[in-house]
Amino acid sequence: MPKSVFEQLQELTTESRNPDTMNLDTMSVREILEAMNREDSKVPVAVATALPQIEKAVELIVTALRSGGRLIYVGAGTSGRMGILDAAECPPTFSSEPWQVQGFISGGQEAVFKAVEGAEDDEVQAVKDLELCCLNTTDVMCGVTASRRTPYVISSLRHASERGCKRIFVICNDSPDDVADLADVVISVPVGPEVLTGSTRMKAGTATKLVLNMLTTASMVKLGKCYENLMVDLRAGSQKLRARSRRIFMELTGSDYEWADEVLKDANGELKTALVMHFRGVDADRARELLEENGGVVRKVIQS
Repeated sequence: MPKSVFEQLQELTTESRNPDTMNLDTMSVREILEAMNREDSKVPVAVATALPQIEKAVELIVTALRSGGRLIYVGAGTSGRMGILDAAECPPTFSSEPWQVQGFISGGQEAVFKAVEGAEDDEVQAVKDLELCCLNTTDVMCGVTASRRTPYVISSLRHASERGCKRIFVICNDSPDDVADLADVVISVPVGPEVLTGSTRMKAGTATKLVLNMLTTASMVKLGKCYENLMVDLRAGSQKLRARSRRIFMELTGSDYEWADEVLKDANGELKTALVMHFRGVDADRARELLEENGGVVRKVIQS
């Protein structure tokens, strides 16, 4: 192992020892849990300091998705799995197409379920993986790494730069000057030392989840995927989601279950379409046309 890697890790707060858990191995179960809970409470505070950068990142994502581009997450280990999880949740929640938000993890599909630790050091494989999705100037890449130094992620960001992509970098340490050259927006969430030294699946993982939640949820809201605070563009692929569609329709229209069920069936289960049909008194085809004319934003169609 190069000594430079050893020196890089020494500088990271996520690799340093937490002074409040030095006697972790002698604590009772309750004391361990209380220590973890205390440390976890620091995460939202750290995320709050990065809100200006998260806002800029959301603006990049909205621009990309509006222009037919994609959000591409790239990470290793816990960070990679968080990106894949967030990408997987977008289609059922927002009816986005699976290609619009994608996740890449070092080690490939196997690494989603089983740790493939050495894969995070493979800079060449990062480029090979990304060549499969043909990055272009309409896309935005979000590299995610607690340490800020993972070779697979750094290589991915550099490849994205060569392809003219906008780049976001999410890290859980302080942001030195050399990191700024890797991305258009650096989201630094310094969560401090972990309860268990170096175990970045803990506070760093939680912080990453919170940030990625913000990136996609705020972006999808600005793209018209909700009305008030209701997910009106969900994909009703299960009984639970079909029931939720009817509940939302009834909440917004004041109608009974029978009317909600009838209109949603006529709308082929499309909640946004059903709402426009109800409020504008049009059929499904015309409702879809109105939504298209108004950028898919239900509020614009109803208020017009």
